[in-house]
Formats: sequence, C-alpha cells, structure tokens
Amino acid sequence: MKTQNDLGRDDIGRLVLRIALPSMLAQFVSVFYSIVDRMYIGHIPGDGVLALAGVGVCGPVVTMVGSVAFWIAVGGSPMMSMRMGEGRRDEAGRILFTCTVMLAAASVLLMAVVLPLREPMLRLFGASDATYPSADAYFTTYIAGTLFALMATGLNQFIIAQGFAATGMKLVILGAVLNIVLDPVFIFLLGWGVRGAAAATVISQMASALGALWFLVRGQAAIPLRKEAFQTRIMRRVLLMGFAPFSIIAIDNVMIIALNAVLQRYGGPAQGDALITCATIAQSFMLVVTMPLGGISGGTQTILAYNYGAMRMDRVREAQRRIIGLCLLYTTAMFVLARAAGPLFVRLFTTDAEQAALSVWAIGVCTLAVIPLGVQYELVDGFTALGQVRLSFALSFWRKLVYFVALFALPAWLGAKAAFYAEPISDVLGPVVSIAVHRVMMGKVLLRRLEREHG
Repeated sequence: MKTQNDLGRDDIGRLVLRIALPSMLAQFVSVFYSIVDRMYIGHIPGDGVLALAGVGVCGPVVTMVGSVAFWIAVGGSPMMSMRMGEGRRDEAGRILFTCTVMLAAASVLLMAVVLPLREPMLRLFGASDATYPSADAYFTTYIAGTLFALMATGLNQFIIAQGFAATGMKLVILGAVLNIVLDPVFIFLLGWGVRGAAAATVISQMASALGALWFLVRGQAAIPLRKEAFQTRIMRRVLLMGFAPFSIIAIDNVMIIALNAVLQRYGGPAQGDALITCATIAQSFMLVVTMPLGGISGGTQTILAYNYGAMRMDRVREAQRRIIGLCLLYTTAMFVLARAAGPLFVRLFTTDAEQAALSVWAIGVCTLAVIPLGVQYELVDGFTALGQVRLSFALSFWRKLVYFVALFALPAWLGAKAAFYAEPISDVLGPVVSIAVHRVMMGKVLLRRLEREHG
C-alpha cells in the first residue's frame, strides 16, 4: 500500500514540508480548541476568573495523563519507522499492535490510580478553596475519558509515522471542530459550566480515537493494525525508548505546578489567584508556541528514523537542517505575534482591565527568548528519533534544571512576578548547551550506526 509520502526517496525539502506542516497544523488546531475551552470558561457569568484559575490548576494533571500516550507513541513510532526503513514490515506490525494494547491498559490503570487521589493532587498543584470546585468538576469529567485521550493521541502518532501526516491532521481537526461546536452548548445552553467544557473535550477525543482506529484497521495504512501476539520484549523497548520524552513532558508539568505554587506562595491571599489566572493565560499562549513547534520537530522524527534505519545518513543530515530552519522560522513568527497580538489574545479570556494588563506583560516576558527554543526542540527530538534517548533526556533535563533554579531563586529576591522570567532564562541556556552537544555527538552517532551495520 502506497503511503502519502515516500520517506526513503522523496526530495527531502518537499518531504519535510509535507510531513511538518500537517503535523504543525494538527497541533495548532489542538491548541486552538484547548484555548476555546478556556475562553468560554473565562466568560462564565459571575465566576469566570475563578473558574479559569481552577481549570489552569488542572492543566498539568491533564497533560500528565496525555503524556503517557506520548510515552508509548514516541517510544514505539520511531521503532516502527526504523523497521519500515529496514524492510521488516512484520516486525513493524507487531510494534503497532503491542503499543495499541499498552495504550488501552495504561488508560485503565491511570483512571484507577488518579481518581481517588484527585483532591490532594489538585490542592497540591495550587487549588485554593475558591478554585477547587471548578478544578474538581473539570478534572473528574475529563479523567473519565482517559481511554479516548490516550488512543487519540497515541494512534495518531503511529499514523503520522507511516507517512500519513495529512490523515493525522484531519483526525485532529475532526475532534477540534466537534469540541468547538459542543462547548457553548454544554457550558451555556445546558448550564454545565466547566463540567460541560470537559465533557465536550471527551466527546471530541472519542471521535478522533475512533477515526484513528478505523483508518488503521480497515487496511489503508502501510502498516495496518492487526491482531498479533503481544510482545513483552517490544513493550520493554518501547518503555525504554519513550521514557526520556515522557520524562520531559512530566517535568514540563512539574514546572507549571511549581509556577502555580510559587505564585500562590509569594502572591499571597491578595494576588495569588489573580497571578495563577495570569499564568494560565500566558501558558495558553505558550501552548500556541510549543505544541505546533513540537508538531514540526516530533512529526518529522519519522523522516530521521526511517532514513537512519535505511542507512541514508546524508538524508538524515539534510532533513535535520531543513527541520531546524522551519522551527526557527516558526518561533520567530511567534516572537513577533506575541508583541503584535498579545492584547488581542488576552481579550479572549478576560475583560478585566487589570487582569488583562498583567497577562499581556506575562506573555511578553515568557516569549523574550522563544526564538532559540526552535533549535532546542529539534535537537532533542532529533536525538530521540535516532534512539539516542540518553542524550535527548540530558539536554532537556538541563533546560528544566535552569528553569527550576530561576523559578525558586528570583521570586525570593524580587517578588512573585519575577517567577515569569524563569522561562526566557531557560530558553537561552538550554539551546546553547544543546547546540554544543549536537556538534560534538551527531557525527559520532551516525558513524557508530554505519559501523554496526558493516560489522
């Protein structure tokens, strides 16, 4: 079955665009309907600001649940692409089936573990007495749809890894359109409030998950989903390969949790909830930056992995150069957009003049050094695509370490608002080290692969 893109023979420049742009747009659409959720919630009559803060507290936990799908998908999809490049299609099929079973099992385990612990978790992550009811209502409803969340995210990655980036984009758009249509119905017409926003998200994820299953099962995919023997050796390899990317996302969520906690502590009763609302809006803009950026660098992993498996190191190098250029182009555009359209973006969430002014300032601070972030994302995802998880984890961990040091040190000296400067500091020091490591290690990684092949 012919794929939409020939990963081994198509022109690299056009191939990168055909894979990266649909992946980027899919993530942009995904962010858009997340923002629409928060936009509607922020305008709930009477308690929109507190409701928005409550949903902001849920954000890290919700993302943590989704990161489990990323763990399995990013652990398994580059392996599948490598086996396709090596011509081992049967092994690629076993990887797909094993990972699908892992996604289903993980969803059941997550619900069993997280639901009983939701109140202490949400309190720990920054929920106050005023914001906890909204946080609990949103989170309880959302977590009930964990199976659909994991399947939609995980299987989509395996579709993209086979060269069907446009199909992956269409599945995300399907869920996004459904979510945008259902949000006002559930939140306002039926009067469900934040619970309605979560219900709309669950239904949209169910639609995307069923679409992904249908595509993989009915035989259009290059590697269709068929019943195979569950392979524990594949499971172990997937968990090992995907652990570093999962850890990166997990630490990202701890960063948000820590930011909320620091803002609540140093902001005090007078400013704490307002600063968390401000952070929720700023983080929403950062999602517009980071998720489509991750779509570019993560979606194109399949090009690197396939050609690495096929021993085409010239194509690996050229593809990475093209991807880095595209990432930098995107982050430059986001830097300009943050300054040109920041006030318009904030107005989507709140009409409170003081809250809006603070949020515009926070967006400006958080995006001060966003341009080099494009290099950071591609180098980390590039090493992951080649199976170099130790390098990718170390580079990402370094950036997070810088963030945490700045986050806890700056507010102690300069007050609560200084916490927002942790982002640009880490966005400078992270890429500097990543570029240095890449220059030293990339040639060695490719050479070792060639030496192993030729014995």
